[in-house]
Amino acid sequence: MFDKILIPLDGSPLAETVLPHVIALARGYESDIYLLRVLDPQGVPTISGSRDHLEWQIIKAEAKAYLNNIRDRLQEIDLHPEIHIMEGSAAESILEFSADHDINLMVLSSHGQSGISGWNVSSVVQKIILRARTSVMIVRAYHPFKGGLTELQYRRILVPLDGSLRAEVVLPVVNKLASEQGSELIICHVVRRPEMPRRIQHSQEDIELSEKVTQRNRIEASRYLEQVNSIVDAKTDTRLIVDDSIVAPLYELVEQEQIDLVVLCAHGYSGGTKWPYGSTVISFIAYGNTPMLIYQDLDKNQMEGTLVEEIAREAGSR
Repeated sequence: MFDKILIPLDGSPLAETVLPHVIALARGYESDIYLLRVLDPQGVPTISGSRDHLEWQIIKAEAKAYLNNIRDRLQEIDLHPEIHIMEGSAAESILEFSADHDINLMVLSSHGQSGISGWNVSSVVQKIILRARTSVMIVRAYHPFKGGLTELQYRRILVPLDGSLRAEVVLPVVNKLASEQGSELIICHVVRRPEMPRRIQHSQEDIELSEKVTQRNRIEASRYLEQVNSIVDAKTDTRLIVDDSIVAPLYELVEQEQIDLVVLCAHGYSGGTKWPYGSTVISFIAYGNTPMLIYQDLDKNQMEGTLVEEIAREAGSR
């Protein structure tokens, strides 16, 4: 599942909010951990247009000492991460490391050295997410876990499913984690009411047809949730919701049930290979307030690159 977990750190306390989650995941999946610090030479003072070599060596030594300290803390709880330092732009270097080391999961803090901004994730994290080509976990740095490193427990994990086989690929992943953590899985399916024409007055026949379709979908969804419940070992609570929106009731459920972790497949019924994530995942990245784990169901070779990626790649090869 997640046998290689990458943890990018920038030396800030905000970035370190991922550590309790890393410990919970590594123990659940028996993963190898890679701690990565990226140093950008652009931020180093220059002398007559040239980088100050002594200053750069001091920065590298400090970065190594920092990672060694994090490694020592994790070794105390029987985790043995590798440490790595790269030079270059943060987002590009992290993506390069992930590809070169066949990383299964990246655990990212929503914010780091630049501080908390009005955006739900920092610009660096956004760049990484959109081109990660692997599973990603986002930890909300502005809403950190208050306990010790080893005290994190996901009491309730929300797993939204849309009835597709693609969405269900998260079930083995989340079932193992929930069994290890003693978590309750809240498996939710939202039946969306049929969209009616907006610019006409709806007749009684229109309303009855909409209700009939909704009821049919609700019955099938109920059967579907029973089937899902039968194949999961962990403690589960299935929820069937009928609403005009898919995402809005999921947000409400997160708040009502005090969800500790949201687990989503990158794609569902409507997902193809052109985009790395479906609309529900994008919404939770942009507006969700809880930690979220996005399981990438596509192999990195299946995902299509964007036009700008192709243009940038061609420009770089000239």
